[in-house]
Amino acid sequence: MTSRSQDDTRSLRILGTGRLPSPENGPDVRLLEFFPNCYPARPYVISIVFPEFTSLCPVTGQPDTGIISLEYIPEDLCVESKSFKLYMFAFRNHRSFMETITNTILDDLRVAIDPCWCRVKGLFASRGGTRIHVFAEGFKSLPPERDGQLRDAVRAWKAEPDPHRP
Repeated sequence: MTSRSQDDTRSLRILGTGRLPSPENGPDVRLLEFFPNCYPARPYVISIVFPEFTSLCPVTGQPDTGIISLEYIPEDLCVESKSFKLYMFAFRNHRSFMETITNTILDDLRVAIDPCWCRVKGLFASRGGTRIHVFAEGFKSLPPERDGQLRDAVRAWKAEPDPHRP
Protein backbone atom coordinates (compact mmCIF):
# COMPACT_ATOMS: atom_id res chain seq x y z
CA MET A 1 0.00 0.00 0.00
CA THR A 2 1.33 3.47 -0.86
CA SER A 3 0.71 6.58 1.17
CA ARG A 4 -0.18 10.04 -0.15
CA SER A 5 1.45 13.25 0.93
CA GLN A 6 -0.37 16.45 1.73
CA ASP A 7 1.14 18.12 -1.36
CA ASP A 8 -1.40 19.83 -3.60
CA THR A 9 -0.37 19.10 -7.19
CA ARG A 10 -3.60 20.08 -8.98
CA SER A 11 -2.11 23.23 -10.53
CA LEU A 12 0.89 21.47 -12.13
CA ARG A 13 0.56 21.17 -15.93
CA ILE A 14 4.00 19.94 -16.96
CA LEU A 15 5.28 17.42 -14.43
CA GLY A 16 4.38 13.86 -15.42
CA THR A 17 2.44 14.80 -18.56
CA GLY A 18 5.13 14.15 -21.15
CA ARG A 19 4.26 17.53 -22.71
CA LEU A 20 6.77 20.32 -22.39
CA PRO A 21 6.18 23.99 -23.12
CA SER A 22 8.25 25.50 -25.87
CA PRO A 23 11.06 27.59 -24.31
CA GLU A 24 12.36 28.70 -27.73
CA ASN A 25 10.78 32.14 -27.27
CA GLY A 26 13.16 32.87 -24.43
CA PRO A 27 12.71 33.10 -20.68
CA ASP A 28 9.22 33.90 -19.48
CA VAL A 29 7.79 33.87 -15.97
CA ARG A 30 4.86 31.84 -17.34
CA LEU A 31 7.20 28.84 -17.73
CA LEU A 32 7.45 28.62 -13.92
CA GLU A 33 4.97 26.39 -12.14
CA PHE A 34 4.44 26.22 -8.41
CA PHE A 35 2.66 24.32 -5.68
CA PRO A 36 1.46 25.30 -2.19
CA ASN A 37 4.00 25.41 0.63
CA CYS A 38 2.87 22.96 3.32
CA TYR A 39 4.92 24.79 6.00
CA PRO A 40 4.35 28.55 5.53
CA ALA A 41 4.93 29.34 9.23
CA ARG A 42 8.40 27.75 9.22
CA PRO A 43 11.28 29.69 7.60
CA TYR A 44 13.19 26.99 5.73
CA VAL A 45 15.52 27.39 2.76
CA ILE A 46 15.05 25.70 -0.59
CA SER A 47 18.16 25.61 -2.76
CA ILE A 48 18.15 24.67 -6.45
CA VAL A 49 21.40 24.57 -8.41
CA PHE A 50 21.40 24.56 -12.20
CA PRO A 51 25.01 23.67 -13.18
CA GLU A 52 24.57 23.70 -16.96
CA PHE A 53 23.40 27.26 -17.60
CA THR A 54 24.03 28.74 -21.05
CA SER A 55 23.05 31.99 -22.71
CA LEU A 56 24.46 34.30 -25.38
CA CYS A 57 26.30 37.60 -25.14
CA PRO A 58 23.97 40.34 -26.44
CA VAL A 59 26.77 41.99 -28.43
CA THR A 60 28.96 39.19 -29.81
CA GLY A 61 26.58 36.23 -29.69
CA GLN A 62 29.32 34.22 -27.95
CA PRO A 63 28.06 31.63 -25.47
CA ASP A 64 28.18 32.32 -21.75
CA THR A 65 28.09 29.37 -19.40
CA GLY A 66 27.91 28.98 -15.69
CA ILE A 67 26.04 27.84 -12.63
CA ILE A 68 22.78 29.43 -11.51
CA SER A 69 22.01 28.91 -7.86
CA LEU A 70 18.59 29.76 -6.48
CA GLU A 71 18.00 29.97 -2.74
CA TYR A 72 14.72 31.04 -1.23
CA ILE A 73 12.46 30.87 1.78
CA PRO A 74 8.94 30.23 0.54
CA GLU A 75 5.84 31.76 2.00
CA ASP A 76 2.72 30.40 0.29
CA LEU A 77 4.24 28.81 -2.84
CA CYS A 78 7.23 26.70 -3.90
CA VAL A 79 8.61 26.59 -7.45
CA GLU A 80 8.31 23.22 -9.15
CA SER A 81 11.84 22.09 -10.05
CA LYS A 82 11.16 20.72 -13.55
CA SER A 83 9.51 23.97 -14.60
CA PHE A 84 12.55 25.82 -13.20
CA LYS A 85 14.80 23.62 -15.35
CA LEU A 86 12.73 24.42 -18.45
CA TYR A 87 12.83 28.10 -17.56
CA MET A 88 16.64 27.87 -17.37
CA PHE A 89 16.73 26.12 -20.77
CA ALA A 90 14.87 29.10 -22.23
CA PHE A 91 18.01 31.22 -21.78
CA ARG A 92 20.08 29.04 -24.16
CA ASN A 93 19.43 31.17 -27.25
CA HIS A 94 18.66 34.34 -25.34
CA ARG A 95 21.02 37.30 -25.70
CA SER A 96 21.54 39.18 -22.46
CA PHE A 97 24.27 40.33 -20.12
CA MET A 98 25.02 38.15 -17.09
CA GLU A 99 23.96 40.90 -14.70
CA THR A 100 20.59 41.23 -16.44
CA ILE A 101 20.05 37.46 -16.47
CA THR A 102 20.65 37.10 -12.74
CA ASN A 103 18.34 39.99 -11.88
CA THR A 104 15.67 38.79 -14.35
CA ILE A 105 15.61 35.38 -12.67
CA LEU A 106 15.18 37.04 -9.27
CA ASP A 107 12.40 39.30 -10.58
CA ASP A 108 10.57 36.39 -12.26
CA LEU A 109 10.75 34.23 -9.13
CA ARG A 110 9.40 37.07 -7.03
CA VAL A 111 6.48 37.47 -9.46
CA ALA A 112 5.79 33.71 -9.69
CA ILE A 113 5.98 32.67 -6.03
CA ASP A 114 6.47 35.85 -3.96
CA PRO A 115 8.96 34.24 -1.53
CA CYS A 116 9.85 35.71 1.86
CA TRP A 117 13.48 35.89 0.73
CA CYS A 118 15.20 34.95 -2.50
CA ARG A 119 18.80 35.03 -3.70
CA VAL A 120 20.01 34.19 -7.18
CA LYS A 121 23.69 33.61 -7.78
CA GLY A 122 25.06 33.61 -11.31
CA LEU A 123 28.50 32.02 -11.21
CA PHE A 124 29.63 32.44 -14.78
CA ALA A 125 32.61 30.62 -16.31
CA SER A 126 35.67 32.54 -17.42
CA ARG A 127 35.60 33.98 -20.89
CA GLY A 128 38.43 36.13 -22.15
CA GLY A 129 40.28 35.71 -18.86
CA THR A 130 37.48 37.25 -16.80
CA ARG A 131 35.13 35.45 -14.43
CA ILE A 132 31.94 37.22 -13.39
CA HIS A 133 29.80 36.31 -10.38
CA VAL A 134 26.50 38.15 -9.93
CA PHE A 135 24.46 37.99 -6.71
CA ALA A 136 20.93 39.43 -6.50
CA GLU A 137 18.59 39.06 -3.55
CA GLY A 138 15.48 40.51 -2.05
CA PHE A 139 13.41 40.31 1.12
CA LYS A 140 9.63 40.54 1.19
CA SER A 141 8.18 43.18 3.47
CA LEU A 142 6.88 41.33 6.53
CA PRO A 143 5.68 42.22 10.05
CA PRO A 144 8.65 42.97 12.37
CA GLU A 145 8.60 39.70 14.35
CA ARG A 146 8.35 37.52 11.23
CA ASP A 147 10.95 39.69 9.47
CA GLY A 148 13.44 39.18 12.33
CA GLN A 149 12.85 35.42 12.32
CA LEU A 150 13.33 35.32 8.56
CA ARG A 151 16.53 37.39 8.60
CA ASP A 152 17.95 35.15 11.36
CA ALA A 153 17.25 32.11 9.18
CA VAL A 154 18.95 33.75 6.18
CA ARG A 155 22.01 34.71 8.27
CA ALA A 156 22.29 31.14 9.57
CA TRP A 157 21.96 29.75 6.03
CA LYS A 158 24.65 32.05 4.66
CA ALA A 159 27.00 31.33 7.57
CA GLU A 160 26.77 27.54 7.29
CA PRO A 161 29.63 26.18 5.16
CA ASP A 162 28.40 23.69 2.59
CA PRO A 163 30.84 22.18 0.07
CA HIS A 164 27.95 21.36 -2.26
CA ARG A 165 26.61 24.92 -2.36
CA PRO A 166 28.19 27.29 -4.88
